[in-house]
Amino acid sequence: MGDITDQKKSARARPKEEFNFFQDQRVRSAFYQALTIGLVGWFLWYLGNNTANNLAARGMETGFGFFNTTAGFDTGFKLIEYVPGVGTYRDIFIIGALNTLLVSFFAIVASTILGFFVGILRLSSNWLVARVALAFVEVFRNTPLLIQIVFWFIGIFSLLPVIRNTIDLSFGAETLLLNNRGLYFATPHADSLFWLTLLALGIGVTASIFIRHRAKKRQEKSGEQTAILFPILGLVIVLPLVVFVVTGMPLNWDVPVLQGFNFVGGASLPPAFLALFVALTIYHAAQIAEAVRAGILSVNRGQTDAAMAIGLKPGKVTSLVVIPQAMPAIVPPMISNWMDTVKNSSLAVAIGYNDIVSLFMQTSLNQVGHAIEIVALTMAFYMTISLIISGILNVYNKRVQLVER
Repeated sequence: MGDITDQKKSARARPKEEFNFFQDQRVRSAFYQALTIGLVGWFLWYLGNNTANNLAARGMETGFGFFNTTAGFDTGFKLIEYVPGVGTYRDIFIIGALNTLLVSFFAIVASTILGFFVGILRLSSNWLVARVALAFVEVFRNTPLLIQIVFWFIGIFSLLPVIRNTIDLSFGAETLLLNNRGLYFATPHADSLFWLTLLALGIGVTASIFIRHRAKKRQEKSGEQTAILFPILGLVIVLPLVVFVVTGMPLNWDVPVLQGFNFVGGASLPPAFLALFVALTIYHAAQIAEAVRAGILSVNRGQTDAAMAIGLKPGKVTSLVVIPQAMPAIVPPMISNWMDTVKNSSLAVAIGYNDIVSLFMQTSLNQVGHAIEIVALTMAFYMTISLIISGILNVYNKRVQLVER
């Protein structure tokens, strides 16, 4: 009872807080935020209005109506159907975007695999292997990418043999051919029963994921490792192959054949694509290799010693102990590297590869004008792809982050 009385007296003695509009922290915070938004909005309005007035004064059209205008030039390498004089500038934008995404995707995959391989070799106990990996990293990481692109295009792929002296990379099967006009390869054409093979492959992949998940759970509980390599190979390779043979091998190949002065049939990749792909792959692999090396070195040496002490082989130590703990340090720089791969693909304009910069921001801009719209769309394309890559890898990065190290 006495405690309640004392609390009431202290509540009466406490001075009443007075609200001050200019000194309240919440009010000031909201005011400054509103002021910032207002200033940014006014600046954007002023910039847009001023630009529109200047364009109107010069008699220049604005807007995105040019997207539906027919384009009168051919694009060369393309992944969708396009006919000059029939296709529109929207088609040109799509072709350029797809060409950019195609070379960027393959370069990201190849550079990541090669970068991990070289990064691990950098720490090899073999002196020669480690020095070769070091030379690879130092040479390609410290050479400007543009110079490497031009080197591969002019110094390598442009000097390949002519059509009649084509190099057969398929060891006589004539399904993968390389010459100074590009890389020619056979393309598959599926028959009606081929879906059964794809179904078998899907079942095999799903079952393999389930088997791997169970083996991982078992290892986490008991420490016992389960041999899953051969079951997975059987499900992913043997099962679809058996279904493929039983259904009469319902897959035909359109093989490139030399007729006159060029190959007919199949598909091809131009020398500019090959040069850009190789340059992007090697350059960014050197960057990733250093990130991998730094990530591995960040793992405490005691982790490796403990894994070796319980009988794990060096390969298992690297794949099961070192790499998983190194991933939190590897993923952040790898995010930037993947984003840079997409953005650096714009250097393809130097060798004439038909990417979005060459087709849309250069040729289309020269023909229809609308510089602001075209440049803004190109910037928005690269920004969107970069944000998608960053978002996906940031989700993965949160999953691999360790609570404590």
